[in-house]
Parts: sequence; C-alpha cells; structure tokens
Amino acid sequence: MALHRAAYLLYTHRFPLEGQGVLVLGPNRLFLGYIDQVLPSLGEAGVELAVLADLVDRERIDGQDQPRVARVKGDARMAHVVRKAIADRERELRADLRVGFGAQTLVCTVDDSARIVADAHRRYHRHNAGRKHVEARLFEVLADSARNPVRAEDVRDQLRRHPAVVEALEWMWPVLTPAELLHDLFGSRALIDLASRKWLAPDEQAELHRPRTSIDEVTFTWQDVPLLDEARERLGPRRKRKGQDDEIRTYGHIVVDEAQDLSPMQLRMVARRSLSGSLTIVGDIAQATGAWAHESWEEILEHLPTKRGTRQAELTVGYRIPAKNMEMATRVLRVAAPELTPPISVREGGDPPVVSRADTGALHHLVAEVTRAEAAEVDPGSLAVIVPATFVEQVSEALTEAGIEHGRATRQGLRQPVTIVPVGMVKGLEVDASVVVEPAAIVDEEAQGLRALYVALTRATKRLAIVHERPLPDFLAEPGPERDAVQANGHDSQLRLDLPVEEAG
Repeated sequence: MALHRAAYLLYTHRFPLEGQGVLVLGPNRLFLGYIDQVLPSLGEAGVELAVLADLVDRERIDGQDQPRVARVKGDARMAHVVRKAIADRERELRADLRVGFGAQTLVCTVDDSARIVADAHRRYHRHNAGRKHVEARLFEVLADSARNPVRAEDVRDQLRRHPAVVEALEWMWPVLTPAELLHDLFGSRALIDLASRKWLAPDEQAELHRPRTSIDEVTFTWQDVPLLDEARERLGPRRKRKGQDDEIRTYGHIVVDEAQDLSPMQLRMVARRSLSGSLTIVGDIAQATGAWAHESWEEILEHLPTKRGTRQAELTVGYRIPAKNMEMATRVLRVAAPELTPPISVREGGDPPVVSRADTGALHHLVAEVTRAEAAEVDPGSLAVIVPATFVEQVSEALTEAGIEHGRATRQGLRQPVTIVPVGMVKGLEVDASVVVEPAAIVDEEAQGLRALYVALTRATKRLAIVHERPLPDFLAEPGPERDAVQANGHDSQLRLDLPVEEAG
C-alpha cells in the first residue's frame, strides 16, 4: 500500500516532487530488498529506498541494543541529553592560558574564556559553526593582553599551532563529529550524568554507558542512529571540504512503512527530512512489536509535523490473507491488543491452517517434513520458515540434513524459494506459504511476544502451518480430536499431527 501511494503521488504531483525527491523508509534491509522491484513495476523510478541507518552512512551501524537500552535511547528526552552533551563541550578554561610571544607573555584568563564561550553560544545555533568565532576572539584577547601593541592576526599566525593554544581551543570549543560526541558521552559515566541528570533517572543513565574503545573501532547500534542524527543537526557540518556536503537532505514527500515501532527519536529523524511536512505514514498498531510499540496513532503523530493537518484512513478489509488464516491470527490479536478491531478478510476458501505437534526432541525434524510438504503445495512460490531468533541455526541444520535447499534472510534475503526468517525480520514481508515454528518461544523471546506472533501468522497469502513441541498458548490450543502419529516418507516419524485448526475448532 505504501509503495502504491508513492507511485500515485509521483504520477499526480510529478512537479515538484521529481525535483524535491521522494523517500521511502522501511524497517530493515530485508524489507527493502523485497520491495525493490515494486515501484519500477508500477512505472515509477527515482524514488530513494532506505532504512534509517542509511541516512547516517558514514558510521558503522550493526546490531541491536537490549530492549531496556533501546527504550531509553528512543525516548524524546534524549534530544535534551544530546543538546546538553554538546553544551557541556562549550566551556571556560580551567586555568588561565599563558603563552610566550617573543619577549612577552600573553594571557587569556578564565573569565575571558567564559565571555568568549558565552558570546559564541549566544551567536551560533549550531556548535561547529562557532569554532571560528572562538578562535578569533581568543587571539584578540591574547593580543589585547600584550604590554606592547600586537595585531591579533600576527598572534594567530605564530601561535595557532602552539600546543597550549590548541589544547585551550579543544577544551573551550572542540570541532566534533556526531560519532565523536556520542563515543565520548557513552564512554564516561561522568559525562552521562552531567548531560542527563535533569532528564533521566539513575538507572536510565546506567543503560547508556558502554566500555570505551578507540573511535576508529567503534560500531554503533541501530538505536544509536537517531542520536547520531540529532547530534548531526545540533553540531552542524565541520569545515567543509571541496565536494563534501554534511547538510541533512530533505524530501518533498516521505513514505514510512511499518511506522508503528518507530521511537520518538526515530520519528524526529523522519520529521527532520520533511521539506514541508508532507508524509505518508503506514503501519498496523496490532503489529507493533519493538521496544517502542505504540498503542495509538496519536502517540506517533505527536512527534511529526502536523501544522498542515492530518488525514487518517483505517483499512478494515483485508485482501491479502485468506479468511481461515486470519481467523487464526485474530485469536492472537484478541489477547495481544483486545482494544483493536481485527480486519475482515474477503478471501474465502482455500486450505485452513495446519498445526503439527512434535514429540519431545523431534521438533526440528518435523519442521523439515512440514516445510517439504508445504513447499510442494505452493511450488514454484515462496515459503518462509518463521522462527524465534535462537532457532535459526538448528532449523537450518535440519533442513540441510533433509536435503531441502534454503536460504537465510540474514544472508541471502528472499532469493531462495524456501527461506528461514527470524520473526524479528518478517514484518512487512509477503510469501505464498509460511511455517511458523514454536509460537510459545516467539512469545517468550520477543519484546512484544504476542504481537510478534500475530505478525508471523499474517505473512502468508495462501498456506499457513504451525509446528510446535511446547504446548501452544491457550488461545491457540482449541480443543479437538487428535490424529495418530503420521507416516512421513514411508516410516513412523514419531510425530503427532493435530487436525487443521478449522476442524479442531
């Protein structure tokens, strides 16, 4: 839907959008790879597809923070913390600066430095832009302190590389990159306390600290991305080099898919790139599964530009998921988000979901057998084996042992007909068939486990299978007769196959 909206806008408002640009943001690179061919197939090109990390492409971004850390980093209060962290690097000298100049000693007192810093802070909204002013004023103060008249230009020419002067300038007003600012901040409990004591509780401050490493070796997490962007906006560009542009690019229209999980800081990052407040925000509150799962669209709109007004369109009819699959997913939704109204599917008919239970220790063998059967039913279509993150290796080994060619979403995207997809990456994807593995583990491992399970159950456009060893959650384990152990490949598989859900209900 989001991409069709982008295509419509480009067709209807080609001028000025062609010049201003359209940005489509997705939740992860797997999603971008999946949709990469959709806009060209709709007849539109020139749209930029990205994840948020692509917008700070000079830094190394990898890995996710723990949910409690992600919750702190995503909070809107972190904008104040970043602002204060920058202000804490605009400071008076700790002692008078004294430096030789010929036969004289030039002096900048602590009070002089305080006035220089205050003046620069007042004049310049962006930190790095104030450095030239601080330098110029420091050399003026040093020149004014001479017994015999000297020009500030001469003082600058002779002393700008003097170690004491360089150290003073770096203390008073360092030129900083976003990476340097955050690296220094997170590596020092004292700096974290100084920057955040007004905004964060002590336990929240503790979540920000991490061991200090070399700035050349640091890798930031995905949750650091909006903080890097906030710092970039507040710091401004360093001294520009030829052909270098450190300014944040804006777009005539931005389309955000799967927006329900974006933190306030991530939403600020999106809003910062909007040229005029023109955005299309798409998502499903029922599928909010991250550390910042929102309960309503009003929560999301609080952090986006709304001066031009907003329009909300609720889609209550589902055209993608068969009704029998949707009925299964609705059982989860009634528990995960009872205040939300499930969509009504118009696709009647088709096969009902099949739930298969393995005997103890036989789960991965059963996953392979069900995967083989389901893949044959949709051949040459696509099948996703949706697993808890901790199951990827074992499930992959089981498929390999069974002779089932497959890919991993974390390595090959969705290029293979059969792909193992961790449940945290499956949002927004669409496949012909899905095999959902061990729902109880999905519920246990994910930050919003019930909603993550709902997402997993709503990916298939044709066939849905559930394979489990642990008891199913009560709302899925509806009573019904059980079949005897089935024959798989001509021998006793030591597995028990429950009736399809429609019959079992």
